[in-house]
Amino acid sequence: MIQRVQSIFLAFIIVCMVTVIFMPLWQKVDTNNSLKVELTALGTKYVEGTQVTSTTPAYYLAILAGLSAVVALLSLLNYKNRLRQLQFGMLNALLMATLMGLTVYQISKAEQLLLPGQKGDFTFAFWFIVVALIANVIANRFIRKDEKLVRSADRIR
Repeated sequence: MIQRVQSIFLAFIIVCMVTVIFMPLWQKVDTNNSLKVELTALGTKYVEGTQVTSTTPAYYLAILAGLSAVVALLSLLNYKNRLRQLQFGMLNALLMATLMGLTVYQISKAEQLLLPGQKGDFTFAFWFIVVALIANVIANRFIRKDEKLVRSADRIR
């Protein structure tokens, strides 16, 4: 049944991952010289004033976020097969953890581009990865709970 609780969490994962693709994940601003470094899922932008002076692509972040959204959608649509949903959930946890690790790696590289002694700011899109990972754990817990309920009902018959 698609109206189960885990469906809400899986849909929330899809929304979070699509947001991660299109919104900035991290930024560092030098207000004295009007310089800014911004990391998105598509790459790192170095901005002087209002003009982008250099871009370093990081498309693999967007690909991982997109794959995670697709896996969550597949899990949402496979509501009749709870064991497959659990497998998709484990795969999605691996994808999101990899996305988180690669994002932190990209941030550590981008820190050196502008004012190396100063820390940048994580934007809400970065925290959406964490929230999606937590939502994935909760969805897997509810899927496992449903599977136990069905198995116990089968034993009673």
